[in-house]
Amino acid sequence: MNIPMIRYILCQVMRIEGVLMLLPSLISIIYGDGEGMYYGIVAGVLIISGFVGCRFVPKDQNINVKEGYTVTGLSWIVMSMFGCLPFWLSGEIPSFTDAFFETASGFTTTGASIMSEVESLSHTALFWRSFTHWIGGMGVLVFLLALIPMSGGSNINLMKAESPGPSVGKLVPKIRHSALILYVIYMVMTLLETVFLLFGGLNLFDAFCLAFGTAGTGGFAVKNDSFMSYSLYIRWVAGIFMFLFGVNFNAYYFLIMRQFKKVFSFEEVRTFFCLVIFSTAVVFWQILPLYESGITAMTDAFFQVTSVVSTTGFCSADFDLWPTTAKVVLCFMMFMGACAGSTGGGIKVSRLMILWKSVIREVQSYIHPKIVKKVTLDGKGVEPEVVKSTHVFLATYVGLFLTSLFLVSLNNSDLTTSFTAVLACLNNIGPGLAQVGATCNYGFFSILSKWVLILDMLAGRLELYPIIVLFAPSLYKK
Repeated sequence: MNIPMIRYILCQVMRIEGVLMLLPSLISIIYGDGEGMYYGIVAGVLIISGFVGCRFVPKDQNINVKEGYTVTGLSWIVMSMFGCLPFWLSGEIPSFTDAFFETASGFTTTGASIMSEVESLSHTALFWRSFTHWIGGMGVLVFLLALIPMSGGSNINLMKAESPGPSVGKLVPKIRHSALILYVIYMVMTLLETVFLLFGGLNLFDAFCLAFGTAGTGGFAVKNDSFMSYSLYIRWVAGIFMFLFGVNFNAYYFLIMRQFKKVFSFEEVRTFFCLVIFSTAVVFWQILPLYESGITAMTDAFFQVTSVVSTTGFCSADFDLWPTTAKVVLCFMMFMGACAGSTGGGIKVSRLMILWKSVIREVQSYIHPKIVKKVTLDGKGVEPEVVKSTHVFLATYVGLFLTSLFLVSLNNSDLTTSFTAVLACLNNIGPGLAQVGATCNYGFFSILSKWVLILDMLAGRLELYPIIVLFAPSLYKK
């Protein structure tokens, strides 16, 4: 284990988080709410500690798979721990567990909140909540790779550990340039959405906060009713961008490079598009009798489908009151999630496609024993290692889901609440059904349940293994 390199990366993460935490301090000065002092203090501690730690640059900067997963899991825990301190120290969230839950939910882009009165928070706290979504959306280690050159030639292991999907590749030969390209696309799309929201009549603060939440597919809103009181125009803007941020960012790179054949060759993106359209149509058909206007029904149907499938979690309606079929469709979207290589969570469309094609191949092998057929994606054969890792991922996912469900059920909530709470946190969605529905929050859960859900949020954002390996006894053996 390359301990010096792990320490070095953690210090870099602390320094970056400290610098980013200066932004809410600036917001506090602008709005004069007096909360910026706490953010400034924590930012100072992070910057100084990180700067001192980064002075000792390791000679060996190689990062293998084990170290990549370990430092990724530790980085996100450290970020959440320091990120929650201003909430706790200021007293805006008096409980440390609740403050950690809120911050972990922000960084992991889950959007599950313990707050019953969001509008009672200061502008500084509201900005930091939403900004954590934006930081966590693309990933802090991807950001680190984009800014800081590191030698060793194995930085792909950091990107693999943090990026969503069954496999991660380079857009260009150098990992740093790939990370930089992704972040430029991410920032440009965020600014575009902000401009469109401003055209809808939102003030600059609300537009930025909602754009941060949409870009990171997070779901923290600045109003108690999320998007329910916004105009249809605002809902459509957010809905369209939630869909766009749920698409594999590699497709945008090829679009910018005018490699249109590669853009349209993304089988996952085409499937994602078709499933969103089909699901929106089914939900619209189901909820139309509940609405006086077809336009409003279509708006809410599209908004909620894109919100759930992108694992953003914004709400334009209380979908817990919708017909059962509509809720079943949304639950399926919760499991599926967005595309690999996007800012969304969930199992990912590509994994489900690989699983489905594996089932078809297996059935065909029974009918035609001598047939030799590979699982294909985007017209290319999927490597057996990727197919195997997909099956192992899904088995691990089910095991973690059932274990978490058992532990959360000790809270004595009803099955729908417990089931959808774990589902929403493990898939980084936010709202579930029943007591964790669109108009509810997670504040009533016991301390044990909250920590289980925190681990679910972290595991879901990091594709399970970077958090699971931290609990492996063999990791700490020499």
